[in-house]
Amino acid sequence: MAMFGEMEAAIMDAVWAAEAPVTVREILGELPAEREPAYTTVQTITEILHRKGWLARAKDGKAFRYTATAPREEYTARLMDEALAQTTDRTAALVHFADRLDPAEAAELAAALQRAAGGQT
Repeated sequence: MAMFGEMEAAIMDAVWAAEAPVTVREILGELPAEREPAYTTVQTITEILHRKGWLARAKDGKAFRYTATAPREEYTARLMDEALAQTTDRTAALVHFADRLDPAEAAELAAALQRAAGGQT
């Protein structure tokens, strides 16, 4: 899995931020003003994200409404897993990552690891 390109990431940010399914026009309205992509560009990239499985769509009149098929956190977790696949020592990489966490994040991670290991929190 590759990282999203710049426009893909901007579109996904708009979809993730939406409280309800969104149209291409609504996505376009949420993109940073300095980008000002054409409607057809956003439509094409939204369709690509749909084909890649990141967006689901439902017909709404002549348009489609899009929703994310996975939360932003799952995307981030997939990227982290891909990054870990690049090392020959996953444990060392994870230890370096854990060393960078602030105490609250470390506590949350410890609780999640305890749950994953079948223990109590």
